[in-house]
Amino acid sequence: MTTSAAASTMPPLTLLYVPADRPDRLGKALASGADAVLVDLEDAVAPAAKDAARGHLATVLADAPAPAHVAAGAGVAGPAVQVRVNHAGTPWHAADLAAVAELPAAVGVRVPKVESADQVRDLAAALPGRALHLLLETALGVERAFDLATASPQVASLGLGEADLRSDLRVDDETGLAWARGRVVVAARAAGLPAPAMSAWTHVRDLDGLAASCRAGRALGFWGRTAIHPAQLATIRAAFAPAEAEVERAREVVRAVADAAAAGTGTVVLADGTFLDVAMVERARWTLALAGRAAGPEA
Repeated sequence: MTTSAAASTMPPLTLLYVPADRPDRLGKALASGADAVLVDLEDAVAPAAKDAARGHLATVLADAPAPAHVAAGAGVAGPAVQVRVNHAGTPWHAADLAAVAELPAAVGVRVPKVESADQVRDLAAALPGRALHLLLETALGVERAFDLATASPQVASLGLGEADLRSDLRVDDETGLAWARGRVVVAARAAGLPAPAMSAWTHVRDLDGLAASCRAGRALGFWGRTAIHPAQLATIRAAFAPAEAEVERAREVVRAVADAAAAGTGTVVLADGTFLDVAMVERARWTLALAGRAAGPEA
């Protein structure tokens, strides 16, 4: 895979939630620079406003620009769009799925509290051809992570819903989530899915804490993060960006491979004597793609 090909298949880095009952905020979210906009029917919408929020979907998303992978060469590209529905145990779930089914096919569905492969298959049948983004928010969901990830070809990503998961696990801080985080990263990659995005950081004004948490997540294998305020986007992007030394090392690896190919040799050695293998070369290409995405849409 070339660096440009790797970049084109990378998942969103910044994903911004916007409540569906506030259509006035959607335009701002689409213009925020987020890689994906998550239109929320669930936690951000009060029970009394659920029906009205659902009614806004067709109107507000009809004017949204197509995602970049759809609009390439065909007009103005915008961020990817997903709709987070209410979970299957609520009285709003069926109506949410029916509303999503009427939206353009490029709009994905974000599903909270997924716990069974049968539930995933039911979602796929109800929303044929539509990307399913599964949120694991209970101990049972985490235990079944790989089974859920492989339950349907429509599964496009896994993620954690950490507020509910903390409650279910009865833990108070990020230390108690370490195993669950590692589990979802391994399950996603074992299933051939992108690295998962981290859950939202709820302390909107604590950007230092957000940055530190993002760096810890990146070390575990996460890629990107959901946000609940546009002010968090730049911090998330910067925290996941590779250091300049990492980027330069990756460039050296890619150059060495190209030079070896041009010379007709299968042995690739860096200036410091490091022998390269396939895994190191692929990681270098990933680092360069990551750096390009982290530089922002204008890059």
